[in-house]
Amino acid sequence: MALSAVEVNQRKQAPVVEGVIPVFFKRWSPRSFIDKPVDKALVEKAFEAARWAASSYNEQPWRYVVGFKGDEAYGKILSVLNPFNQAWAKTAPVLILGFASTKFAHNGSENRFALHDLGAASAYLTLQSAELGLYTHSMAGLDYDAAVKVFDVPADFIAGAAIALGYQGEPAALPNEQMQAQEESERRRRPLSETVFSAWGVPAQF
Repeated sequence: MALSAVEVNQRKQAPVVEGVIPVFFKRWSPRSFIDKPVDKALVEKAFEAARWAASSYNEQPWRYVVGFKGDEAYGKILSVLNPFNQAWAKTAPVLILGFASTKFAHNGSENRFALHDLGAASAYLTLQSAELGLYTHSMAGLDYDAAVKVFDVPADFIAGAAIALGYQGEPAALPNEQMQAQEESERRRRPLSETVFSAWGVPAQF
């Protein structure tokens, strides 16, 4: 029997570490969304947070296209997702597609950090969304060339990840058992000793 949305949300809560901002531990990425519109003022707040992300030379290379269910942008974003992601993302009331400029505006040179900075902005967006009681799920599974083409994006921009945004739905509403199992699984992360080093492979001492 599938867990309820409330039970899954409780399972996904990570152990809180004192002194770390709590939203980091409550944010997670569902695939099941309920058919409930999101107030555009809340979506604007999420993008306002993204606006203040750090970037190389303050270039702010990120651009976003946002679609609300029923509008043209939403349909275009959904159309470039791969079939697996289309199957569940079509329930989300908001779809977002990120792009990054590959050249610095001040001198036209290559910006090797553009996707990094887009990711930083998107992280701010997802955390602000969580603080507002919203849920997000980022997707790498999409046709990047089609994404650029369908929105007539300038040649020096590349597509990044797509993001579904909305309110958490019931796991049982997902289209297959694989997705339901992923939805109900516990969140896991490597310990810091396997991630933060003082020399390669040597855990940093805190």
